[in-house]
Amino acid sequence: MYAIVEIKGQQFKVEAGQKLYVHHMEEERGSQVVFDKVLLVDNNGSVTVGSPTISGAKVTAEVVSNLVKGEKVIVFHKKRRKGSRKKNGHRQYFTELVIKEVVA
Repeated sequence: MYAIVEIKGQQFKVEAGQKLYVHHMEEERGSQVVFDKVLLVDNNGSVTVGSPTISGAKVTAEVVSNLVKGEKVIVFHKKRRKGSRKKNGHRQYFTELVIKEVVA
């Protein structure tokens, strides 16, 4: 059984027991989080599609770590023949979740 759920403006395909990295959330480590914007549920071949969401469906998750740094992204700007270069780096903060159950 899997579901497609919207978390912080992004859509994720989730299953029970799956580890997931989402944009930084303010919840504490060990707390339970419930997501109710479930867009699609597949229960062993029986697919239910919401318009836009499925009423009564929810996904519960536990916060494993609320502050994880992602990979470093290098931002490099250059204007040719001008000697103008600018190099910046950025590391996005994520929250690590473990999906406990999908209720449809």
